[in-house]
Amino acid sequence: MERRGLASGLHSNCAMGPLPVLVFLVASGAGSPPDPQGQTSQGQVLSAPVDQITGIDRLDWTVHSTIGTPSLWTGVLSATWGTGFNQPKEYGRSFDGFAKRYGLRLTGVATSNVMEAGLGAIWGEDPRSHRADARGFGPRLTRAFKMTVEAQNRDGRDAPAYARFIAIAGSNAISDTWRPDSQRTAGNTMLRIGLGFGGRLAGNLWEEFWPDAKKHLFFFNKH
Repeated sequence: MERRGLASGLHSNCAMGPLPVLVFLVASGAGSPPDPQGQTSQGQVLSAPVDQITGIDRLDWTVHSTIGTPSLWTGVLSATWGTGFNQPKEYGRSFDGFAKRYGLRLTGVATSNVMEAGLGAIWGEDPRSHRADARGFGPRLTRAFKMTVEAQNRDGRDAPAYARFIAIAGSNAISDTWRPDSQRTAGNTMLRIGLGFGGRLAGNLWEEFWPDAKKHLFFFNKH
């Protein structure tokens, strides 16, 4: 896995103070190595075998998913949308309101990612997105949807992403403690949980199809 080199500065962006958890991720292993064939007990290959995730890999994923370029640009779009429609209304339509919305999303994302990586380390759940070992648009699209709610375990098999369920739901409930009053409702919390899974799906689709799509774009193929 490519090292992102983004570890510095994450703890200053997360209201939950995730640095102790990140240290734990580095120190912890991810369990026993996966089956080299990535097979179930019935011998059915579910996905391509991948390298066993390490503590450093978890740290890299957490940091890149929080303050990597795609996440930061998503924050810009989210804050711009919220400022334009004045949501939450307590922040107003101003640059200060834009900055508050940007920071509000970032703390929520950081909390969710730290929770998912930390909990996943306990039972060997890999939070990373892995491209499908299949050809054709349909199977690849299906896998992107499937891996929104599933993850590879330490045996290399796909299983329900329990750490992700807990992280997305838990982080959105926890974030109510620092959100404006207008967003501290059960309806808003449930909406954000749904958007959290929607964001994961969008990330899976990006990881699955963008590497191929950019090969056909002229400005990415200039020498």
